[in-house]
Amino acid sequence: MIYGSTSAAADRIYASSQDILSNPTRRINGVPFSTRAHWMRKANEALFDVLGNPCPFAPFGTAIVNHTADGLGELICIGANSNAVTGNPTMHGEMAAITNCSAVLTDPEGPYKLSPSEALAAFSQLTLYTNAESCPMCASAIRWAGFKEYIYGTSIDTLVENGWGQIRISSMEIIRQSFDMATTTRLMGEVLVNETDPLFSWQYNPDYICPRGCERTKGTCRKRTSNNSTMLEK
Repeated sequence: MIYGSTSAAADRIYASSQDILSNPTRRINGVPFSTRAHWMRKANEALFDVLGNPCPFAPFGTAIVNHTADGLGELICIGANSNAVTGNPTMHGEMAAITNCSAVLTDPEGPYKLSPSEALAAFSQLTLYTNAESCPMCASAIRWAGFKEYIYGTSIDTLVENGWGQIRISSMEIIRQSFDMATTTRLMGEVLVNETDPLFSWQYNPDYICPRGCERTKGTCRKRTSNNSTMLEK
């Protein structure tokens, strides 16, 4: 479902249910669903691109995109949950991606060479794709950054159903409570869940099939060492 963070919409947001997007062929802000699916897959692929592992235990991946560019849009940066490799408990996929984007946008040797103030302003033109609904910390960071759009895959409710511990404050509620801010963020939830949900379904269910490129070893899914793999494997 799609939400806006304007104050005029706040009551409508509060009254709405956070259902799956009912019509996947819908064009939102001129972007077709096929393009949304492409970038959600890129958020999934960030797990391997950043961590070198298609099935980390915390498979939260993010891609940040400029849809004002031609074609599918322009990938600005990616991020993946890096708690286990950094020792930083706040380094969720979204936080890592925002940090990476700030570095890319302000890199004096990079393609953009923006000043810090220009980089801050640029976020209002960007879209954040993340393969699972953001926790309240990350959803708040998305609003503070002022992203034009925030698109997520697997919902917090689905994460909880699959055994994940979560702070049960929805992104819809964060959007609702941030209507005083100067920017607006369009929210689209549960996009491409047929591809994102399986990434979060094996950790607490020993009978669930592993993601592509992984296999069961000592009760958990690990990156395959052989070249033979199917889409999902036990």
